[in-house]
Amino acid sequence: MLHLRLIVPVDLRDSVLKRLDASVGVTHVVLLPDAAVRPAGDVVLCDVARESADEVLAALRETGLTERGAIDVDEIELTLSAAADEAERLAPGEGADALVWEAVSEITHEESTLTGVYLAFLTVATMLAACGAVLDSAILVVGAMAVGPEFGPLAGLCVALVQRRPGPALRSLNALVAGFAVAMALTVGFSLLMDGLGLFSRGQFDAVRPNTSFIWQPDATSFVVAFLAGIAGLLSLTSSKAGMLVGVAISVTTVPAAANAAVGLGYGDLRQFWGSSMQLLLNMAGIVVAGVLTLLVQQGAWRLIRRGGGGQPPACGRARAPARRGGRRGARSSRELRAPPGRSGRVGR
Repeated sequence: MLHLRLIVPVDLRDSVLKRLDASVGVTHVVLLPDAAVRPAGDVVLCDVARESADEVLAALRETGLTERGAIDVDEIELTLSAAADEAERLAPGEGADALVWEAVSEITHEESTLTGVYLAFLTVATMLAACGAVLDSAILVVGAMAVGPEFGPLAGLCVALVQRRPGPALRSLNALVAGFAVAMALTVGFSLLMDGLGLFSRGQFDAVRPNTSFIWQPDATSFVVAFLAGIAGLLSLTSSKAGMLVGVAISVTTVPAAANAAVGLGYGDLRQFWGSSMQLLLNMAGIVVAGVLTLLVQQGAWRLIRRGGGGQPPACGRARAPARRGGRRGARSSRELRAPPGRSGRVGR
């Protein structure tokens, strides 16, 4: 179940309550008149089955609530209520299969923006991977892969392509291109500094490295692994299973490839530079292709489930993330869907 807290201007009260009353899967509706101060209005609380969340949020948007009020969404971890069980029973489909596009768009927006913290993590991860590549240390390479934040922009690009939103797509591409450019440039300097200090050597880099030579020798398997990782990554994102993203991160050779390319460029080894660059592009392409296909399949499957259950098909281009059914979840995350004048919420920024 999801818990909604709505700040509702007085003149929208009847419209909002009617929408909630007409929606399948809504229960525990509470009205607190004149409880909100800024923006002024009523506070309406309700619980919604994840299977119905997308349609309920779309109906609330149509009232203009995101422009004049606010919608806060929390996940509920534990609900002991016959009314909640009945709401989930009436909502077509299963919560584990549901896509809540609002949540997916919000998560990918936060993770796919070029920020100082994003650049810092990507740069540190690339430098760690450079150490792993030169020293032929698989442990360091795996650690760098886990630290790298690049899956966020890749997932954001997948969501933007499915939603056909050029703005978010360009934002994700900017985070990827600028992020890797900065990280690789700094890693070139880092590798030369390490060489000057006697901690790296050209001999180490040119030697046979059985544990890390795959980084600059891409093949068809590289694309297959990236494709499978892309499927797992998008499924973990839409199902809110963030812990699985660690497994995705350490299965794809993006950061190590960028690091090896940077070291190769520093030493003037164009063979390893181009091989690593090809590995980087091949892996990112595999993730994006798999991610887009995964979202399209989930969207199509959920439409069929909703239609078969007698519900309205989910609105294409909104945002959805599966949940676990059973009404047993507790407040884990809160996202406020509030838009400034002239915008309708945060989806597709």
